[in-house]
Amino acid sequence: MPQSRSHPWRQPCELNDLFLYQLARLVRSTGSMVVRLCEGGFGITRREWLMLALLADKGAMQPSQLADLAQLDRTRTSRTISALRAKGLVQKQGIAGDRRQALLSLTAEGRALHAALFPQIQRINQELLGDVSDAELELLSQLFARIRERGRAMQQQGDFPKAERRRGRMPLRDGRLKGMPHSEGGA
Repeated sequence: MPQSRSHPWRQPCELNDLFLYQLARLVRSTGSMVVRLCEGGFGITRREWLMLALLADKGAMQPSQLADLAQLDRTRTSRTISALRAKGLVQKQGIAGDRRQALLSLTAEGRALHAALFPQIQRINQELLGDVSDAELELLSQLFARIRERGRAMQQQGDFPKAERRRGRMPLRDGRLKGMPHSEGGA
């Protein structure tokens, strides 16, 4: 009896075999509809939409809490909050007794934008999943939860290098790229 080959995601041999690559492709191909809707129809970015939706769902919160929920670093969160405030969609209120702390909440305009945009994104999601059964969705939801938990554990246990603040890789003094092993004797 021939031995069955494991799924290519278990032993990736090329880019197309990487689970994270396939996930990124899914997000790019389907997420582009949401990006076009947000940017073209409402004048906000996907990141701004994420923060608006979190504030609409969870209510007023501190910027650090928003950064944690959005899974973004504090710098990106701060820039996005500034953009949302400039557009009149989010307001920042100080906390009595602590001038260093503030709460973010949606303005009336922010709530109106969320109320107009959410049903359209909801329809995209519903149509996208139209050919998937409830049982398959339940299984997919369970699998995503397990993979997310595994990812959290790997991050806690792993010794992954911190990302550079700038795009691109910084060459070291000897001409190698940071994070790449040094090979003796050249190419």
